[in-house]
Amino acid sequence: MTLMKMTRRAIVAGVFAATLPFTTAYAFEPENTECIAPANPGGGWDFTCRQVGKALQDLKLIPGSMQVTNLAGGGGGVAFAEVVNKRNEDNSLIVAASSATATRLAQGAFPGNTQDQVRWVGAVGADYGVIAVAKDSPINTLPELMDKIKNDASSVSIAGGSAVGGWDHLKVLIAAKKAGIDDVRTIKYVAFDGGGEAVTQLLAGSVQAFTGDASEAKGFVDSGDIKVIAVLAPERLPGDFSSFPTAKEQGIDAVGANWRGFYAPGGMSDEAYNYWVNDIAKVYASDEWKKIMADNGLAPLDLQGEAFQAFVAESISSIQSISKEIGLIK
Repeated sequence: MTLMKMTRRAIVAGVFAATLPFTTAYAFEPENTECIAPANPGGGWDFTCRQVGKALQDLKLIPGSMQVTNLAGGGGGVAFAEVVNKRNEDNSLIVAASSATATRLAQGAFPGNTQDQVRWVGAVGADYGVIAVAKDSPINTLPELMDKIKNDASSVSIAGGSAVGGWDHLKVLIAAKKAGIDDVRTIKYVAFDGGGEAVTQLLAGSVQAFTGDASEAKGFVDSGDIKVIAVLAPERLPGDFSSFPTAKEQGIDAVGANWRGFYAPGGMSDEAYNYWVNDIAKVYASDEWKKIMADNGLAPLDLQGEAFQAFVAESISSIQSISKEIGLIK
């Protein structure tokens, strides 16, 4: 999904959002709210649940605090199946989702499950991809990493927080194709349940590079453990990320934006669904969330309700095309 397409979607969403009633005076009021992060602590889904949950609490949009449940496995498939099969009518539940979710659905990686089995609530921003190495790595640029792969692909393993064929994997393959690596199947990608676990393996020396998102890498950058050698954005990100070079300025024209948002159980009532759509819209519009976005390298992506549903469908269609092009699906 290009930035231009996302911008067009944002404009459409802005019109839609303007029609939303900015009130929580619905027939439905949740009791014990919960957000499922479909990965271990430390990754992008965990970040989405915890930061949005805190904002919902701080803005008094939910009663009390939101419980965050980490349910890792299958690149998000375990959580998706849990919601569809066991919690289909839970009105107090939302689940963190992203381009990784759309990727797995696009590739049929959640056996027996489809996008239409859940209700897509809204987006809270776009998280541009990054490629990073350990702080003491001799590699300092993206072309250096790609040259090393070209010379001996078996000497470089790249870790990510999505399954093989998932969004983290696709991002590095897109960059590799742009760098002139024709057979991207030679690239060694190692999948972990979440970006936090993938970075841990990088720091342990088990892999040579990491592919993930800006938000999940930021804490490790702040601690000095890793160095970002490329951001997959059309131009440099603002704030704390402004020192990180884009792939494009290094001669590799690769862009990869990971949207972040939520889905809800397919059997959720209309009253509950409207409640969550409204609340996520209010979080997105808040000054608190604008600061969180700036602090964590998130780009604007304002989509709720039907506009978000359409956006997810388009994302899945686009990812299917990319996956076919690089031979991941037929």
